[in-house]
Amino acid sequence: MTQSVSIRLDEEVLSSLDELAKITDRSRAWLMGHAVEQYVQREAWQAQAIKKTLTKVQQGDARFTDHEAVTEWLQGWGGNDSAEPPRCK
Repeated sequence: MTQSVSIRLDEEVLSSLDELAKITDRSRAWLMGHAVEQYVQREAWQAQAIKKTLTKVQQGDARFTDHEAVTEWLQGWGGNDSAEPPRCK
């Protein structure tokens, strides 16, 4: 079952939405519904991942690695000195 909702969009976003609707041969409503669905799925996944991690931290089961070690490892990406990623402890 679907329900109608209304939202306010500024003219620039609405214009871009209409342009995308023409290009994709989709309705404005379909594009907005699809965008909201994708957003909700992504945000729900992220919220669940954060909740799971916080539970691990609170239970003492989380593993961490040193920030400086990660930064050093990332700075080596793309170079000849590519190193193994730091291990979590």
